[in-house]
Amino acid sequence: MRTVLVAAAVTAVGVAGIALVALVPSNRPEFTVPDHFPTLDAAEVAPAPAGEPAVATFGSGCFWCTEAFFQQMKGVTRVVSGYSGGTVPNPTYEQVCGGRTGHAEVVHIEFDPKAISYPELLEVFWRSHDPTTLNRQGNDVGTQYRSAVFYHSERQKQLAEAYKAKIDAAGVYRAPLVTEITPFTAFYPATDDHQNFYRSNPDQGYCRVMIGPKLQKLRKVFGDRVTAE
Repeated sequence: MRTVLVAAAVTAVGVAGIALVALVPSNRPEFTVPDHFPTLDAAEVAPAPAGEPAVATFGSGCFWCTEAFFQQMKGVTRVVSGYSGGTVPNPTYEQVCGGRTGHAEVVHIEFDPKAISYPELLEVFWRSHDPTTLNRQGNDVGTQYRSAVFYHSERQKQLAEAYKAKIDAAGVYRAPLVTEITPFTAFYPATDDHQNFYRSNPDQGYCRVMIGPKLQKLRKVFGDRVTAE
């Protein structure tokens, strides 16, 4: 499980890589990007109405990982790590990790809809984590790691629900998706040391062992839809 202790190890000077590698469980499951993934076709995607928000908020486990995935996508203009879906305003990282706030770790994404669509962002979201495990991603366990879409409009809600149903119908995963699809209410950015985490710490233990390999697999899957390294 990624804990506050892990976060402290990452930011420690000199011993971060060694300390963190020791904290990564050796029995972590191998990440597999699903093949033959369904997409929403043109008939299933109504044109965006005037004023449709060009923002998205997703929770898919550790936001250090999720941020890195979306930062590589062409058309994504900004990704901010933080918290949504809870009851405590302006929560701290320690509070959220303790499961006392109801918040999920999320990324708040701004994007250019002429370069990448909301359904394409949903595809990245669902292919970059395991949406069948309730309140868990790998060895990270707790409601803060739940799979969640926080929609900003009725259109986003309809697209997310339609896509979720299509994935289940296609039998992509061995179990049904448990992703919650709920209205966006508030977003609280994490502190600066959690922003641009992978880009700022590519050689740290957690980034090297957990994020880097997953990122390379996703880059192969999405091909020319990702930015140059």
